[in-house]
Amino acid sequence: MTTPELHLETLYRIDPRGRIAGTREPDSRRGPVFKLVRGRTHCAWAVRADTPDSVADALHDLAAEEQPVTDGRLPPLHADRYRALAGEAVDSGPAFAFPDAIPEVGGVVFLETVDRLVRHFADWHQAEMPGRAPIAAVERDGHAVSVCGCARRSDLAAEAGLETAAAFRRAGLGARVTAAWATAVRASGRAPLYSTSWTNTASLSVAARLNLVAYADAWSFSDGREGMSADSG
Repeated sequence: MTTPELHLETLYRIDPRGRIAGTREPDSRRGPVFKLVRGRTHCAWAVRADTPDSVADALHDLAAEEQPVTDGRLPPLHADRYRALAGEAVDSGPAFAFPDAIPEVGGVVFLETVDRLVRHFADWHQAEMPGRAPIAAVERDGHAVSVCGCARRSDLAAEAGLETAAAFRRAGLGARVTAAWATAVRASGRAPLYSTSWTNTASLSVAARLNLVAYADAWSFSDGREGMSADSG
């Protein structure tokens, strides 16, 4: 069963105190100061490990008053207080689970090396490939033009990371590679997850095309250091 707790534990490394020790990307980052995930029956949350105890305790007490919602666009009960305590950088969006029946798709390959990715996706590096696997792609002329791999991955679940080159968008390729990725993730024994922001209409369209089921909405509050390496001071 997909839960707010599974969402948190898939995106972040959670330390023994229940705090965010870093993201689960191959190149781990700090993560947000505060993450709130509101499910349909209950909520879960976590505070970044370097947050002062007084701030962490205040955030915890406020989050304990949050209620589950069916409309994730509604702001959290204490959104203004979270901004004041955790930072003004706010991001929010829905989190989706895949249905039992994932569409079968053709014309998708799985990549293990970066050479067929870098023409259209220059930010990919060979060192990250094992941590992103499985990596599903649609190719044109021997080069990937749409790719879906694991943005973040734990032993129990993986979150989709989807990219389509600008010249090849609006052709349904994103849904194809995401479906193939999700099938491979499920075959590995992990639950495939998909999350995005409320403003990313293209990503929301992929979720709708695949009949994904929203199980939560996630809100991040940060101080601008979220993207820094988890090992930096």
